[in-house]
Amino acid sequence: MENFQDEKQRDLSINKSDGTNKFMTTDQGVKINDDNNSLKAGERGPSLLEDFILREKITHFDHERIPERIVHARGSGAHGFFEVTNPIPELTKAGFLQEAGLKTPVFTRFSTVAGSRGSTDLARDVRGFSVKFYTQEGIYDLVGNNIPVFFIQDAAKFPDLIHAVKPEPHNEIPQAASAHDTFWDFISLMPESMHMIMWVMSDRAIPRSYRMMEGFGVHTFRLINEANESSFVKFHWKPKLGTHAVAWDEAQKISGKNPDFHREDLWEAIEMGNFPEWELGVQVIPAEDENKYEFDLLDPTKLVPEELVPVTIVGRMVLNRNPDNFFAETEQIAFHPGHVVPGIDFSNDPLLQGRLFSYTDTQLSRLGSPNFHEIPINRSVAPVHNNQRDGHMRQEINVGRVSYHPNSLGGGCPYQAKIAEGGFSSFNERIDAHKVRERSESFTDHFGQAKLFFNSQTPTEKSHIVKALRFELGKVDTTAIRVRMLGLLSQVDRELAEKVAEGLGATVPPILETPINRGVSPENEEALKHEPQTVEQSVSSSDALTMLKNPTNSPTIASRKVAIICNDGVSEAAVSNIKNALLKEDAKGFIVAPHLGSINTDSDGAIGVDFSFLTASSVLFDAVYIADGLNVDALADDQDVNEFLSDAYKHCKVIGADGHATSVINAAPFASKITNDDEGLVLTGEAGTDDFAQKFITAMGKHRFWKREKNLYN
Repeated sequence: MENFQDEKQRDLSINKSDGTNKFMTTDQGVKINDDNNSLKAGERGPSLLEDFILREKITHFDHERIPERIVHARGSGAHGFFEVTNPIPELTKAGFLQEAGLKTPVFTRFSTVAGSRGSTDLARDVRGFSVKFYTQEGIYDLVGNNIPVFFIQDAAKFPDLIHAVKPEPHNEIPQAASAHDTFWDFISLMPESMHMIMWVMSDRAIPRSYRMMEGFGVHTFRLINEANESSFVKFHWKPKLGTHAVAWDEAQKISGKNPDFHREDLWEAIEMGNFPEWELGVQVIPAEDENKYEFDLLDPTKLVPEELVPVTIVGRMVLNRNPDNFFAETEQIAFHPGHVVPGIDFSNDPLLQGRLFSYTDTQLSRLGSPNFHEIPINRSVAPVHNNQRDGHMRQEINVGRVSYHPNSLGGGCPYQAKIAEGGFSSFNERIDAHKVRERSESFTDHFGQAKLFFNSQTPTEKSHIVKALRFELGKVDTTAIRVRMLGLLSQVDRELAEKVAEGLGATVPPILETPINRGVSPENEEALKHEPQTVEQSVSSSDALTMLKNPTNSPTIASRKVAIICNDGVSEAAVSNIKNALLKEDAKGFIVAPHLGSINTDSDGAIGVDFSFLTASSVLFDAVYIADGLNVDALADDQDVNEFLSDAYKHCKVIGADGHATSVINAAPFASKITNDDEGLVLTGEAGTDDFAQKFITAMGKHRFWKREKNLYN
């Protein structure tokens, strides 16, 4: 047996590969001159199918893992409808956008990017936001994220990005986390990522709920009208409940208490009838304005500030039905940005161009067949007729002897549709360019919009970004990577870099050292000819980019959860009053007590307990109310109660107490930190009265009281 193992080890060693000091090659051994850019028809032209290097790289990447998705593996989804509120026939001939009141069935899937199916919902990560429209003209997939930009500019770098952020291959650690060396090594050598890094290090990456985050199409697409006139478009989803996040410490604790927090939240909201809703908006840029701005519309690391191009609302999406079977629907649904209908077309964004190939290729591996469109959740409601036959798991029973075109034996059927009959046609864009592996010089601004995003944040949000970067880079062991990142951050904001450096015990380098070694030899000047730049932005600050000042924020407390802390002898009137007041606002209160079962009330009745302190934590609720009662004072000595309240206070949530229950707050570990101007503490009003309940609900409408952080940590 030992001899066999020795022989096997020798066999395995033959296949070991070490690329140190070696040229990069294709799988066929051909040396690669440029691994950073796909082959395009001109610097700003479309990607070319003949790019065998890109196709080989992405094909290998798409098939690396089975059966779960390589990215966006962890997710949840729901059925619903999209309704047109503001038709735009002057912009697009897409049928589902033509008539006010027209409803189109949809299935929407939300997800995290980096983690496996078994990872936590609350990882710091980008969230996928993808909608499948079952239109009368065929399937349309709006495949996006909760962040409007991306890390990279060219699809050639997508496998590298995901390889870097996934668990490190030698030990498969860490799961669903970017706080490790390989990710930041990659980012520190890719200045184009700095805008996206600002978003991912902000609270956008730890949303309170799928229902409380924006969605974006990320890329620039085209709208085509009946006159074959083209406009550029950016897609936006605006949540009815506003955009809200959790605190980072809270996110980590939720991951331990309930890693299914977002899944459960979406499911329960729909089951309770609190149907999530978003408005669909478009930013439309006339074709003649393609080169009007200081940024390139084809650059996926850039957004269009709403101050330059306002968002026009065209409809609303409501999710009103949970799946019947998670695997059959949420897991088997197959999105693809290339699933478009007449009236919607692509731009030459090089990241989008690569995705148009990658998504179909991925489904072949994950769902095992070119017939994945026949799985019920993926089926078009429009009739499907073509000459494609057979293949693994084919379900359609095609009749007749003809499976080709043109034909006479089948009467020439199925027919090709003329454009006037709804046939799809690509926009007739003129292309006259050389085949090159280059990027346009207009793609070289890597810091301008990163500055814009950071400058748009409130002081609280800037503080959270600093802490996030300290956490992430604090997990990086390699000093050189930290130094490179501090150099890049200094190009965004010097004070930001210095505050991050302070937390790392490091010093910001005096100047940004150009990251020469990006996987190319120093002699290959073509690959490095466009150095990172900072372009002055015409908009210096944008309220649309900050969550705390974002106009989508709403005072509603609909679907929010409140922990009602009780003890034996609790005031039945106080509990009943707050519960009824919350229900009127479509929120819900849950009884949390020292034990499960039921507790006695002051009127010799009993109240059922929803959670004990063992099975619940304040991180699972949006606010906390301590109910008055005969034995409420005893809660002040309960360690579990103090921990529950301390976390709620630390995470800047509303805490209310009336009557004798205020004694529990006065004895809490954080009592000495309480200030008179803390609007998040509701301690006035007679116990169990409408007056108190209204004050509590009004405070909840403000969601978080981030001023508390300054008092706690300074």
